[in-house]
Amino acid sequence: MNKNPKVDSYIKSLEDWQQEICNTVRTLIHEADPKIEEVIKFTNRPYFCHKGNVAALLATKNHVNVFIYDPIAPDPKGIINQGTSNTTARSIQISGSKALDKTAFINLIKKVVVNNEAGGWRKLKG
Repeated sequence: MNKNPKVDSYIKSLEDWQQEICNTVRTLIHEADPKIEEVIKFTNRPYFCHKGNVAALLATKNHVNVFIYDPIAPDPKGIINQGTSNTTARSIQISGSKALDKTAFINLIKKVVVNNEAGGWRKLKG
């Protein structure tokens, strides 16, 4: 896993339960595709990119948002729970009490990467 120290800093600044979620998501993203790079955008927001945005993290008071930057990647297990009709990105809100379906998440990230490598969802949707 190619870790960005600025992403480490973002995660370390969070509450313990948020850190646990973010570290799990981060590990799963890199497990899905080791080519994914970590970058910081908008001053402090962790993004995971490969030939375009794949995902981003944003911790809030009650949950962690995992933004998925592909509105056409299939989600057969229904893990996306916000923005399902959004035209650019959907999200998974994870609270301390909600477990993430790790296999479904890895498969979703893999599909986003495949779509990015094929020119991105905008081209594929067209």
